[in-house]
Amino acid sequence: MSRAHIVSQGAICCFPHGLTDSAGELVNAEISAVVYVGGRLILASDKPIPGAHRSAVFALPYTPEGPDESKAEYFTADVIRQATKYEDFALTVDERYILATTGFDRIHHATSEMNHYNNLLVWPVDQPERARVAESGGHEQGSIGLRARLNAVLGTPYYKIEGLAAIPAEQGDGLLLFGVREAGQTYADFNYVCDVVGAHYRIDEHGELTFLDEFRHYYSFDPGAFPAVRYECGLSSLEYDAYNQQLYLLTSFESDEVIGGYLWVVSLDDFAAGRAPSLIEDEQGGALEFEHKAEGLAVLDARQLFVVYDNDREMRLGKILERDERYANEALYTVLTFEE
Repeated sequence: MSRAHIVSQGAICCFPHGLTDSAGELVNAEISAVVYVGGRLILASDKPIPGAHRSAVFALPYTPEGPDESKAEYFTADVIRQATKYEDFALTVDERYILATTGFDRIHHATSEMNHYNNLLVWPVDQPERARVAESGGHEQGSIGLRARLNAVLGTPYYKIEGLAAIPAEQGDGLLLFGVREAGQTYADFNYVCDVVGAHYRIDEHGELTFLDEFRHYYSFDPGAFPAVRYECGLSSLEYDAYNQQLYLLTSFESDEVIGGYLWVVSLDDFAAGRAPSLIEDEQGGALEFEHKAEGLAVLDARQLFVVYDNDREMRLGKILERDERYANEALYTVLTFEE
């Protein structure tokens, strides 16, 4: 078993305090995705961040003292601004491109008005202005071709994508994995799941992503089969660790009474063989249980991880800060390190 301990915790101011939307409602930070590349954290909210010079995707330098929110850079390309409900990022194995997925949890079959909830985006790591919609199938504002692939492999009328990771493979540029959190008949009639589907892919010199084979199921596990897991969980993030050739799986739980999450790891060999992941332990040897709804995960180096939380409208800070409640513009985070 791997053991981790908390190095630091804090809150990121994601936009100005008191920011309101067009209806005059206070905007709430709901950060659900993060990736680390080139000394920066790139984060995304699953709710829009209003303002002509803002978007739901932004970058912060990461320093020894933590994220530097004073130097936030919002990514304002039209393609990035129109996509809604970001859920996870992935870095390609060659670290040349960033991939971003939205939730794919809603669609209007007669019109294109909900296409923006169905997006896989790709852009060069230092050029977000070149972002492209992958697998659009000729449709406006969405990866509708990809949605058809997901429909075929998942086979349920409703599902929600919350994980994305690119891992090495002999074919193409790698294997692109999508993590499924919810599956069922409707958004009100579903089960929490921890399923992974995907396909091999290639990105050409123009930044166009193409899938090379059909989507299929690659992995599944049941957190409830582990005695240390106290709550029903669904998958909330995937992250490839190139330093150690392994895959992290983040799960979270949410109810009216409690929120939180767990962290898991599986080697690429065990992933390919379908073996169960290992539940990450805390310093005392028990399950590492987050007190907030863990939604985003980034590998900082061979031993450190950055976890960001999307607590929705839950404002309690718990142990992260001494004051009673977080401000609406704040996202909470934890930095973990693993024992050698």
